[in-house]
Order: sequence, then C-alpha cells, then structure tokens
Amino acid sequence: MPEGIRWRQDRQRYQIRFVSQSVDGATERTATFETLSEAKRELARLVAGRNPNGSMTLEQWHGKYWPAIESSVRPATARCYDVGWRLRVKPSLGKRRLDEITSPMVESAMVEWPGGASAKNDALAILSRLLDAARRGRIIDYNPAREVRRPSMRESISPTSRALTVAQVKLLLELVPEGVYRRFAAALCFTGMRTGEVTALRVSDVDFSRGVIHVSRSLSPGAHGELVEQSPKSHKEREVPLTQALRPYAKDAARGKQPDDLLFAGPDGGRLTNHNLRRAVNWDKLRVTIGRPDLRIHDLRHTFATILFDAGASAPDVQATLGHSSLQVTERYSRAREGVAQRAGSVLDTAFGDAKKPGRARINGTKMAQLNRSEESNAARSRKKPDPPQL
Repeated sequence: MPEGIRWRQDRQRYQIRFVSQSVDGATERTATFETLSEAKRELARLVAGRNPNGSMTLEQWHGKYWPAIESSVRPATARCYDVGWRLRVKPSLGKRRLDEITSPMVESAMVEWPGGASAKNDALAILSRLLDAARRGRIIDYNPAREVRRPSMRESISPTSRALTVAQVKLLLELVPEGVYRRFAAALCFTGMRTGEVTALRVSDVDFSRGVIHVSRSLSPGAHGELVEQSPKSHKEREVPLTQALRPYAKDAARGKQPDDLLFAGPDGGRLTNHNLRRAVNWDKLRVTIGRPDLRIHDLRHTFATILFDAGASAPDVQATLGHSSLQVTERYSRAREGVAQRAGSVLDTAFGDAKKPGRARINGTKMAQLNRSEESNAARSRKKPDPPQL
C-alpha cells in the first residue's frame, strides 16, 4: 500500500492521512475513498501543495491577517494600505478564493481601480503582502501579485522637471506672508527635508555654531489623522546644512524658546503641516502666480536636490543630505546625462573625421577609447565649474 494510504477494514474503504498547514497551524486531515485510485489521486493533489484553506476568500484572509500587517508598518503606511484595500482590492478581488487568484486577474482588476499610479501602487502593495503571508503559511503555492508590474508614476521619471528655478524659489517666499509660514516654507526650500521632519524639529536640533541641523525624528499622520512622532523615513539620523539663506529664518523661529520647544510652530504654538500651510498661504493661487499651477509642496524637496547637483555636489553627499536609501534614488535628480548626446556626437565626429584621412582608415576599439578620453580631457580643461546658485 502506498505511504499515506491504508485500508480501513471496518469501513471497507481506503483512507488517506495528510498533515496540512492551516491558518491555525499544522493539522492532520483524513479522508476515505471507495477505490485505491481515487485515494491516490487525492493524496497526490494534497501533497502537490493544494491546501484546503486555499478555498478561503481574500476578504476572509484579510480579516485574519490584517492586524499583523498593520502592526508591522508605519501608521501613515497602514492608513494608505487600508484605503487601498477598502476602495480597490476588496471590491474587485475580495470575494475571490485565494487559490484562484492569478496575475492576469490582478492586472485586469488594476485597470478598473480608481485613482492614480500612487494609489494603485498602495493597493497592489497590500494585496501582495496578504498573498505573501498566505504563501508563507502554505495556503497557496506562490504570490501572483509579485508578477504584476507596478504602475509607473510620471513624476518619478524625471523629478528635475518638477523642480523650481532659483528665481521661482525667491518669488514663492515673497508671496508667503511674513512670519511662521514663511519660515516654515523657507525650511522646506533650503533644507530639502520632508514636511514631517521640519514639523518635528526642536530648537536644540539646530547647531548655529557648526551650521548644521540634526534630523532625528518625523511627525506623520496616524491611522485616525493624529500626528505620530517616529524616526525619519530612512530610519537613520542625519545632518543637513544650515545655509546662509535659512539662518535668519531659523534664528527668528528660535528666539525666546526653550531647547525642547518646536522650532517651526504655528501661530498658536501648534504643529505646522503641509495641510495648514496650504490653507494659510492660499497655495492654489500662489503656485499659479509663480507659473507652476501643478506645484506640490513635496516638489520643494525635488528643488533642493536638483540645485545641490547643479551646484556641483557629489551624489553621495546629496544622498546623505536628503536621507535617501540608495544612490539610485538620488541620481534621479542629477542632470548629468542631459548632454550625453552632444558629447557622444562630438567624439564620433572626431573619429569618423580621422577615418577619412590617408593611412587612418581603420580605427579599432582601443583607438576609439583613446579618442573618447582625449575629448573628455579637453572638455574638462575648457569647461569652468559654475558658481553655486545664490538662494
């Protein structure tokens, strides 16, 4: 008799025994069949990884596993996941069984999901987390959401295109009423910090003698809209420069305060956020006035990063200042590749021009590389490094 199957004399049937992984842990399951071939087929199906809990719907699994996801991410992330689940994933896939969800099914659902790329990415993220947990629990064999391509966010392709010019930065600050809101906006423009990081700054975080600001905390909305203090997004503390352009604003903000007081507090001493900044300065009218009707407050961070690169800062320095997790993210703000076509064309013109001369008809790869290096060296000697922009 095959392993896992026995003959039950008392029932006159073949019985299979199988240990399966369920939501509540490992359990032993049994079933009986009239013929040996039926018992073999069912045992083979179970051994192949088909878990009885695979018939559970995605909505049922969400009800069991959501608390584990919610406790493992930041409150703001949990709120985005919850919205993605309620408005997108649950209506389209909630009634589907876990073991019947496929990648094409997810892709078809995404087409119908409302919202932009960011909202759809949040919905796909919560779906993927749910299915990953089901895979780890041996409820399903694989996570089909991992095979689905994430929607591309247009603004993430070229953040430099969203950056303001130095003149636009100056105009923006002139349009913001003098006082707490202008100081807050200046901090966003001249440090590249995230809004929640500026909101969480204490007076003691500013070192006027060294000319640096210590970033060690952030304030972000919790599950119910309350502000929750936590570590920065990268989970790493860092220092950003206290530029001469920001120094007078920081001094005004710190005047008469204790070290533990909020540096950039609201008119009544409360915490400033991007929401009350928009309301206080009439953000829609302001951005139209400076010629950028699509401007977001987060674009002030893009602006700072782009200006840093334009002023000659290295990619590692920009990464450290902005608190990015990788250089790949940082290099999106660089304009270094904008002149690639012209430089490559110059090298090729030189190479093919030399090929027309007698005795120099053949140029191998080594010679081409030498020409390239010569061209770059000449360009470097003739190119003067621009002065940093004066903000």
